[in-house]
Amino acid sequence: MAGVAPSDPPPMLLAGLARVELRDPLLISDLHLAAGAPATLARFLRFCREEAAARAELAILGDLFEYWIGDDTLDDESDAVARDVAAALRALADRGVRVYVMHGNRDLLLGAGFLRATGAQLLADPALASINGREALLAHGDAWCTQDVEYMRFRSSVRQEATQRQFLAGPRAARLAFMGAARARSEAGKRAMAMEIMDVTPSVVEEALRASGQRLLIHGHTHRPAVHRFVLDGEPAERWVLPDWDFDIDAPCAARGGYVAADEAGALCAVALAP
Repeated sequence: MAGVAPSDPPPMLLAGLARVELRDPLLISDLHLAAGAPATLARFLRFCREEAAARAELAILGDLFEYWIGDDTLDDESDAVARDVAAALRALADRGVRVYVMHGNRDLLLGAGFLRATGAQLLADPALASINGREALLAHGDAWCTQDVEYMRFRSSVRQEATQRQFLAGPRAARLAFMGAARARSEAGKRAMAMEIMDVTPSVVEEALRASGQRLLIHGHTHRPAVHRFVLDGEPAERWVLPDWDFDIDAPCAARGGYVAADEAGALCAVALAP
C-alpha cells in the first residue's frame, strides 16, 4: 500500500471540498483509533462492514486516528491500525459508498497518499452540506475553541506549510517521539483546565453560522455529544455535537460511540452503537 509520492504537497495545501451533497449519510468523528484501543478499532471495522456499508455516504469529521505522523505510516508493515482502517475505507469506496474525511486536530497530517489508499475525498473545514435538501455547516470544531489561547496558537503553527514540510521530512522515530510528547502535554493541560475553556465559544459559533448563512451545524472535537437548540437572529438554529468513541474503557457499561444519521427529509437522528 503506497503512502507518500514525491509530488505530494503538505496536507495543508490540499484543496478540500467546500460543498458536498449528502442523501443518506452517517456522520462520525473523534474515534481516536490507535493500537492501544483494540476494542474501539474492532468496533469501527465492524461499523464499516455493517452500518456504513448500508448507506450512501460516510462523513468523518476529524480525529479518525489518535495521531497521524504522515502518510508513510501506510508503508509501515508494523502498523496494523493504519493498514486495517485504510482497507476498511477502501472496501466502502469500492462498493459505492462515498467516503469523506475532514482533518481533525490529531490527524491533520492525513494527506494525498491516505486519500489515494482509501478512495476518500477530503472535506474542507468547515464545509457546506446539503443533506437531502437541508442545508448544514460541517466542521471538526476545534477552530472555535477560542478560549484555549495556547491551543489556538499551537493550531495556527502546525497548519503552516513550512512547519508541515519540516515535520514530515524528519525520521519516523523523531515524529513519533514528538507526537507522544505532544499528546502527554495535551492530556496534562486538560486536567488543569476549566471545562468551558475546552468547549466551543458560543459567539464564535454563531458568527460562523451567520457567515455561512446556515442555521444547522454538525461538529465534533469537544467529546460532549448533544443537540443544542437556540435562536440566532430571530431564526431557530441547531448545533449537533458528534460523540467520541471509546469501547476500551474499563467499565463496559460506560463504553460509548455512535453517529448522526439523516432521513429522506433531512431530519437528523443521533444513534448510539452497542459494543
